[in-house]
Amino acid sequence: MKRNSLSFSISLWLLFTGVMLQAVESAKGKYAHMLFNDLFENYSNALRPVEDTDKVLNVTLQITLSQIKDMDERNQILSAYLWIRQSWYDAYLRWDKDKYDGLDSIRIPSNLVWRPDIVLYNKADDDFSEQVNTNVVLRYDGKITWDAPAITKSSCVVDVSYFPFDSQQCNLTFGSWTYNGNQVDIINSLDSGDLSDFVEDVEWEIHGMPAVKNVITYGCCSEPYPDVTFTLILKRKSSFYIFNLLLPCILISFLAPLGFYLPADSGEKVSLGVTVLLALTVFQLMVAEIMPPSENVPLIGKYYIATMTMITASTALTIIIMNLHHCGSEAKPVPQWARVVILDYMSKIFFVYDVGENCTSPKREKEEERKLEGDYGCQRRHKEVRGHLSSRNDDCDLSEKLNGNLNKSYGAHGENVRETINCCSCYKMLIKNIEYIANCVRDHKANRAKGIEWKKVAKVMDRFFMWIFFIMVFFMSVLIIGKAA
Repeated sequence: MKRNSLSFSISLWLLFTGVMLQAVESAKGKYAHMLFNDLFENYSNALRPVEDTDKVLNVTLQITLSQIKDMDERNQILSAYLWIRQSWYDAYLRWDKDKYDGLDSIRIPSNLVWRPDIVLYNKADDDFSEQVNTNVVLRYDGKITWDAPAITKSSCVVDVSYFPFDSQQCNLTFGSWTYNGNQVDIINSLDSGDLSDFVEDVEWEIHGMPAVKNVITYGCCSEPYPDVTFTLILKRKSSFYIFNLLLPCILISFLAPLGFYLPADSGEKVSLGVTVLLALTVFQLMVAEIMPPSENVPLIGKYYIATMTMITASTALTIIIMNLHHCGSEAKPVPQWARVVILDYMSKIFFVYDVGENCTSPKREKEEERKLEGDYGCQRRHKEVRGHLSSRNDDCDLSEKLNGNLNKSYGAHGENVRETINCCSCYKMLIKNIEYIANCVRDHKANRAKGIEWKKVAKVMDRFFMWIFFIMVFFMSVLIIGKAA
């Protein structure tokens, strides 16, 4: 029984409290309507709300950066989402809060009160629509606070000299469009823009947003015009461009010197250079589509141009070296200076050996020595045969003379003399054929040695230019990374 009475009393108390709160709210709503009717009975939002027309109306401005929507480098336009807070005092919207049951503030549509015509001076948007008509907070002392969201598109001078390791400074300049400084003065609420509610961007880092007040006197008017400039300091996050534009270019650039290492008989030396050049041209076009058409060439663009120039030079040098490689027997011999500088010194510096010669295979050297010994033995046997044949030739001449004398004395031996003469003529013909073959082989070896020397010259020059271009690519890569740091 006691529990039922306790619960009933609690329910009765809650009901009484709810009724009282509703009564209070209804009373406040009643006083709010009464206050609104009293304030705007004879109010006009067309004129500046000051009692003395010579008095300056101070407008406090505060900008909160919420998000960077887009940074269009090509058109040099920054799109940002801002919260703009303006506050000022209206001399005709004051009341005694005690007369209205302690009501100290009301919220009313912003188009009912006078608003300063503060606009973004460097606006780059085609849409010149009015600001969002959000409510304003009106206090009993006449202070009006107007918070309005805005998506702004402002012009921003973009310097892409160090793209993709660049930093940008974009200005947001706010000022009154018609009122001069003697009528409406703008005051900074903070020394910088508010970044506490900023949403992190995937491409840009925010390093500050300082605010500076400027008072400018234009040529058309003698009155000063104040404005507040917020400088948005941006730093680009370069990881995306490093992995998608810079790193592939560096890897492709290191392929260009390898074209000198390809064998000249493979037929792919020029094709490799042209393929690498076309690949870099594609990357260069991708960068050109992103960047504005200005005189400032971005850092990565300079790297592409330098690499393309280097690859063009390497392709031209490859064509020249291939012509040296395919010099045949009809070419002139290697000049003496090239023989000394290239074949004697540079070949040892760049470890270029003759055809079939290798410093790491002594077995092959022994085979070459055996081959040379075999050639020497053949030449020695050839000399012995030639001497034997010459001695036989002398014997034939001697026997021919003897048989001639005997033929005069003895006619019965005529047939034997003819056979001896025919045998000697066969030996003479055989000697002439052997000498002809030996001369042909000697000329062939001389021409072949001449072609081998030109091939070795081409191979030495290939190795020389390969290391030169490797060093150039390395230093260009270090240079661009050093400038980025």
